Amino acid sequence: MGIVINLDVELAKKKMSVTDLAAAIGLAVANVSILKNGRAKAVRFSTLDAICSVLGCQPGDILTYVPDSGEPAGAENGEA
Repeated sequence: MGIVINLDVELAKKKMSVTDLAAAIGLAVANVSILKNGRAKAVRFSTLDAICSVLGCQPGDILTYVPDSGEPAGAENGEA
């Protein structure tokens, strides 16, 4: 599965909309929506920093690694 984006969870915790977050961090609503829906291919550290600052969270609250079920044991530690 790879990287899972939990931005929707953090937004719900803060009772904040995508529109509010986009305005607070200076991004287009469409770009925040792409990130929230897990369709983003990349995220800038400056964007992640701004999101964490506004939401009062850590990057690990937003991004989670979930290994694919077909990966060999230890692959998540670079041992494969």
